[in-house]
Amino acid sequence: MRKPNLDKIMDNGKAMFLAYDQGLEHGPTKDFNDKNADPNYIIEIAKKGGYNAIIFQKGIAEKYSEEIKKSKVPLIIKLNGKTSLRGGEQISHQICSVKEALSLGAVAVGYTIYIGSEFEEDMMKEFSAIEEEAHNIGIPVITWIYPRGKGTEGKSEAELMAYSARVGLEVGADIAKIRYNGNKDDLKWAVKAAGKTKVVIAGGTKAEEDKFLQEVKDIVVAGGAGIAVGRNVWQSQDPFALSKKIKKIIFGK
Repeated sequence: MRKPNLDKIMDNGKAMFLAYDQGLEHGPTKDFNDKNADPNYIIEIAKKGGYNAIIFQKGIAEKYSEEIKKSKVPLIIKLNGKTSLRGGEQISHQICSVKEALSLGAVAVGYTIYIGSEFEEDMMKEFSAIEEEAHNIGIPVITWIYPRGKGTEGKSEAELMAYSARVGLEVGADIAKIRYNGNKDDLKWAVKAAGKTKVVIAGGTKAEEDKFLQEVKDIVVAGGAGIAVGRNVWQSQDPFALSKKIKKIIFGK
């Protein structure tokens, strides 16, 4: 097993990822407008904004492969996915293999696990095979870890956030992408619980710019690695100016 090369998607242990897997997860009506529905626009933001990597599902990675290559922005492919149409307990199965992701130019792969779902075990089992295959060839693995389902009932947001981070460490993820509850002290504990697994926070739904930037500052203060942001940037009126502010906070430059 080879040590994953995180330098391809991080800068001195820090990360600023641009996420764009929302089309599959939420549908085009809720999140997109005429401008940001075009993946070329997102690729342009990633390039000009100085992002460490861009996150796509396999379809966009394939259909826009030339544009991604020209941008020279490292590619992360999300290996599982689902729509928002299905009800019930959350589950997201693999729809892209590690081998296919590499053939499409990915330098890292990602996978979502919904802890607390009655299908948690299925996703963990699927992830374990992905993690083993990716690490055998030295490819970093990012795990989206989101508490969902009946198993989360009665648990505090602080507890679930720290649990998410710890699961990232325990299942062998190189980076855990978790949701932030807004409490900096809770976030510090979550980062500590993740041990040597890097923690990035999910950008989440569109928020006021000042509030969003404060969350970015909090992850830095808490010792986290950075952010994987989507809608807060590409739904912004000026995503390039906002990207510059994010970059300044995370990298100090």
